[in-house]
Amino acid sequence: MKLSELLSDLQPDEVRGGGDPEIASLTFDSRTVAPGSCFFAVEGEKSDGHDFAAAAVKAGAAAVICRRMPENPDPAAVWVRVDDTREALGLISSAFYGHPSRSLQLVGITGTNGKTTTATLLYDLFRAAGIESGLISTVVYRIAGRSIESTHTTPDPIRLNAMLRQMVDSGCRCCFMEVSSHAVVQRRIAGLKFAGGIFTNITHDHLDYHKTFAEYIRAKKRFFDELPAEAFALVNADDRNGLVMVQNTRARISTMSLRSAADFRCKVVEMHFDGMMLRFGSDEVWVDFIGRFNAANLLAVSSAAQLLGLERGEVLRLLSTLHSVSGRFEHMRSADAVTAVVDYAHTPDALLNVLRTIDEIRRPGQSLITVCGCGGDRDRTKRPEMARIAAEYSSTAVFTSDNPRSEEPGEILAEMIAGLKPGTPYMKITDRAEAIRAAVMTARPGDIVLVAGKGHETYQIIGTEKRHFDDREHIAAAFADRAKAANRDL
Repeated sequence: MKLSELLSDLQPDEVRGGGDPEIASLTFDSRTVAPGSCFFAVEGEKSDGHDFAAAAVKAGAAAVICRRMPENPDPAAVWVRVDDTREALGLISSAFYGHPSRSLQLVGITGTNGKTTTATLLYDLFRAAGIESGLISTVVYRIAGRSIESTHTTPDPIRLNAMLRQMVDSGCRCCFMEVSSHAVVQRRIAGLKFAGGIFTNITHDHLDYHKTFAEYIRAKKRFFDELPAEAFALVNADDRNGLVMVQNTRARISTMSLRSAADFRCKVVEMHFDGMMLRFGSDEVWVDFIGRFNAANLLAVSSAAQLLGLERGEVLRLLSTLHSVSGRFEHMRSADAVTAVVDYAHTPDALLNVLRTIDEIRRPGQSLITVCGCGGDRDRTKRPEMARIAAEYSSTAVFTSDNPRSEEPGEILAEMIAGLKPGTPYMKITDRAEAIRAAVMTARPGDIVLVAGKGHETYQIIGTEKRHFDDREHIAAAFADRAKAANRDL
């Protein structure tokens, strides 16, 4: 594709160099430049692409998109100066792959919690309805029925548009994607045409990046500000910031609620460990999910499906066939009736939702042991709050490592424990495997063990090393040890 075609959606501030080169590939990593590449000099948190622009041209780049034009740009390439290289990356990536989002019903889901579940269940429901779809989520990317390992909640614009193109070419009519606040700020979704946007909720998270809660809200809101007039904007009216999200949107606004008047409503009728009964108007549906937070997710799924044109009765029928997402309130049971719950809850609000759900369905006399930690190199403000919530709602709280990354695990735990009231009982076991085993082995038959924070993840990041670690595997091993111990006692 000619450079001039790729620049059709842009208004460059300056262009130097002659000709209209054929562009063979796009990249913002100078190490992957090949002859005919268009190189984007993106300014990142740790490095600045402008420092590598000259090297990119020497490696064969035919064009460079930059924010700062060098004094003497290498004439071997065309240099294009723009106001925002990230915005340009999104717009040009969309054009390079033939604007694939225009050939799909693309729905973006944003919020602090519930994005993965909502996106995944929409994908599952539409495929069950015979509508081929794609999925872009924290857990996995799916193109029709094919799975691709997920690297980011919302991938970079080049990979994102490449996958959307593959979806279109594979016959997909819809795509459901998580839209993270980072992706909005970093303009990864620039150039995409959305058929709809869903807001789940917003609570404190990612303040290490956004610095303030107000900036975090603004990042989420910007997604709805930029929706086209023909799109829908579906918001959770039970969140006090729900209507804030759509104050300036051009899209058609719809509301959903579990508690008050809204365009779409749902009520939890009864709840057990093996599912719950939901009421939509006069219709009751038994679903394979637990918790009011999951009722909110399912309400978002059913509401969005109807906004996308599916018939209400068929949507409710399909809702009853769906199953929970990996690592989201996933439960296991030992031979002597200890129930272990694995959940991705890694924010105070998510942890509180899970603990309240367990508290609502556990029987008198059942103890709850909670194992949780906080990730390193991430929002430190939530650490004491996470510990306080875990201790308040649990019979026993066990604090341990999550993904410590470059931080010392002991220092992370110290910041968590600082949130506890004096005299609050707790256990501190730095090694996560040992913490899980201790929780399972000290549980009595019938008790509940919640292992929170990592959910579907099958790794633990210690320093810069990514080691295999799956909470579910360690729970299963501890269950086996319980069974051996019981047999020895017979």
